[in-house]
Amino acid sequence: MDKKALLKLIKTGEKIDIELKTSRTDLTKDVYETVCSFNNRDGGHIILGVKNDKTIIGVEKESIDKIKKDFTTTINNGSKIYPPLYIEPEEIEINPDTTVIHIFVPCGKQVRRLNGRVMDRTYEGDIDISNNEELVYKLYARKQGSFYVNKVFKGRFLDMLDVALIERARKRAVANNKDHEWAGMTNEELLRSAGLILEDIDTQEEGITLAGVLLFGKDNYIINVLPQYKTDAIYRVQNLDRYDDRDVIITNLLDAFPRLMDFGRKHLNDTFVLDGDVSVSARDAILREIVSNILAHRDYSSAYPAKLIIEQDRIYTENSNLAHGHGELVLNKFEPFPKNPAISKVFREIGYADELGSGMRNSYKYTKMYSGGTPVFEEGDIFRTTIPLKEIATKKVGPMDTTGKTTGKTTGKTTGKTTGKTTGKTSDLLLIAIRQHPDYTMLQYANELGISESGVDYHLRAFKKKGIIERRGGNKGGKWIVLD
Repeated sequence: MDKKALLKLIKTGEKIDIELKTSRTDLTKDVYETVCSFNNRDGGHIILGVKNDKTIIGVEKESIDKIKKDFTTTINNGSKIYPPLYIEPEEIEINPDTTVIHIFVPCGKQVRRLNGRVMDRTYEGDIDISNNEELVYKLYARKQGSFYVNKVFKGRFLDMLDVALIERARKRAVANNKDHEWAGMTNEELLRSAGLILEDIDTQEEGITLAGVLLFGKDNYIINVLPQYKTDAIYRVQNLDRYDDRDVIITNLLDAFPRLMDFGRKHLNDTFVLDGDVSVSARDAILREIVSNILAHRDYSSAYPAKLIIEQDRIYTENSNLAHGHGELVLNKFEPFPKNPAISKVFREIGYADELGSGMRNSYKYTKMYSGGTPVFEEGDIFRTTIPLKEIATKKVGPMDTTGKTTGKTTGKTTGKTTGKTTGKTSDLLLIAIRQHPDYTMLQYANELGISESGVDYHLRAFKKKGIIERRGGNKGGKWIVLD
């Protein structure tokens, strides 16, 4: 590494792949902890002769050779680090009086131990995970490319499944492609083609995979084989200490998907926009991508529940993740990795998801249409997605109570009178109602907002005059179209 590149690393400071060590005259044992944790995670740079505050003090010149020799001897010693490592430290002269030692640790293809202990790297530093079964599993899974959802359950495995769910998946797949191969298959053949019936490596007996149980299993079997499975949907706009609405989902993935979609639709106002010359629901497109992600790409070995949370200015999701990197993902540099291929395959066949990597692109596209903002994707052991919202997205439309607040409910009765004074602009609320119910009559809009029909007519005329809306299809059977 050249001096310029090294100084840039030092200026960056300590993070998940950079460690600064004073080590002026000798090596401390925590240097080897960092070597092991870097190798077990994603690799990184250790720089000796630099303080934590990025002050360059250098390694004493008479100690350089000894430090390099001690380092290479230790990491080549299988009783210290196993399997042994072969890394050559390099001296880099900062100025005639100051030299530092740079050690680049690659990402290992297998799990390494230091004195029998398993080390991993986080943003907080080097951690001993030897006694944490879940973290050790994740580490081995990252190295081996294995998938927890391929765990096999033997015996009368078809009894664990709901055949109605398999039939529903078949019908959806055929609806998407009339020549789909599932059309002429038996249930068992369908499961095999989707990679949901596999052979146990140890016993060579066939069984249904965990992915198959999650997709098509009866709820009692899902809880038996995966008791930690849960997806939490939360709406938090008024009651910020707890929530305004919540749905805890512990059912199969085929039913979990529409339940999460319906939860989002319930609490987010829709805006129909033109994608080319086709009118689309930007809200539904965003929900489809983030719901598909937290169901198909989560790490099901973890007890951390997946979450979909709607707040006044954002939607965000969290799910446990087998990370292939750390930090914010950038669209033009993003390289997708398959997380649970069998689940993702079924989701694609039935129209719950598209090809690998499309979710991030679509989320960017439709978030720009929906709120004008940019989504944020953060890769780590917990994968987080944040979709920015405009306040109008979560504003409720409904009749006004005597305090002037929207109740969100309709009475179904026509009074022809305003039931209270609105604290917001009636025109804004009417525009939301038009987006949600473009085929409503003036009477229905009046009932929805709790105002008179003449008031609705006044605002509709004003909208038309300003070019905000137009009527398509005539007065009977037609619809209002928002033009923005």
